[in-house]
Amino acid sequence: MREDHERFMDRALRLARKGEGRASPNPMVGAVIVKDGRIIGEGYHACCGENHAEINAIRNAREPIPGATFYITLEPCAHQGRTPPCVQALIGERPARVVIGVIDPNPAVAGRGVAALRAQGIETIVGIREEECRRLNEKFFKYMTTGLPFVTLKYAQTLDGRIATAGGHSRWISSLPARRYAHRLRSVHDAVLVGAGTARLDNPELTVRLVRGRNPLRIVLDSRLEVPLEAGVFRNQNQAPTLVVATVGAPEERLRALAGRGVETLQVAAAPGGIDLPELFRELGRRGVTSVLVEGGGATITSVLRERLADRLAVVVAPKIIGQGVEAVGDLGLAVMDQALQLTATQWRRLGPDILCTGVIAPAEAPGRDL
Repeated sequence: MREDHERFMDRALRLARKGEGRASPNPMVGAVIVKDGRIIGEGYHACCGENHAEINAIRNAREPIPGATFYITLEPCAHQGRTPPCVQALIGERPARVVIGVIDPNPAVAGRGVAALRAQGIETIVGIREEECRRLNEKFFKYMTTGLPFVTLKYAQTLDGRIATAGGHSRWISSLPARRYAHRLRSVHDAVLVGAGTARLDNPELTVRLVRGRNPLRIVLDSRLEVPLEAGVFRNQNQAPTLVVATVGAPEERLRALAGRGVETLQVAAAPGGIDLPELFRELGRRGVTSVLVEGGGATITSVLRERLADRLAVVVAPKIIGQGVEAVGDLGLAVMDQALQLTATQWRRLGPDILCTGVIAPAEAPGRDL
């Protein structure tokens, strides 16, 4: 029986992934309805504000549902949000059983959906493919449990660890397949963030052009508002809005000039080297930004790593050597190898001539350990 549960949950997971990049800030969810060993209906959450996976599966059902088994990657919601609570719709269909991948961490749900199903005498099983279901929505889980966005740190470097030449030139370190991958990452994050140096020297647009998908919010760290108004990140505000983050006391005339371009600004406290990043990420969480892709440059990469703000790392290594140049990562204040940041769940893959390394950044050791 467990093998059947896992097989149908795997199908629900594949369906859920179809909502990637469009469901946010909601989680990706897939649902499958099975009767007599046959799938009679299925659905997924395609876009925030639209029907949830369970409702789509019910509407797509080809046979009467009473007595069937539902497979759902995430606990059905039990609260009124943009759509009615899914658990009541499930109860109304009178299934014999509901199989759930993982409990919803949203405090408005968090076991209430399971309790409602069991209160109606519906057999409810929780924990099938739990780790896979949790990993599918790692951004959502981080945001719901901490109030902070999930942070992916991505950059491309040469074999000798440079992200630009000594003169700042970086186009192109990585290959076209690697750049397509970068655009794909942008499309599945709520925001993409760079420092002022990257905005000036590389002049990126930070939009999604090489793949299909939505444009993220563009965030530029610019303490004194020195990025030229003609920069690429200030174009097409109607298609991809930009938020410029400055320190308190930034020049008023520059604030007015950006506002005239339709660019929003945010002033936060200063920190050594620029912006107080922990404060910024807390503010982004309050604004409902559930995920941020950090693309550089070197100072920003180093600050994010030093502050332990990154959750996942994605590094493209190109088979090139340039010698003296801009380091990908600067001083992290680490004295011995035991202090090195560790990656877990590490994966390697080819992107054209380049190698991509991805992994989860392990949390810092508990206080009291000799780091």
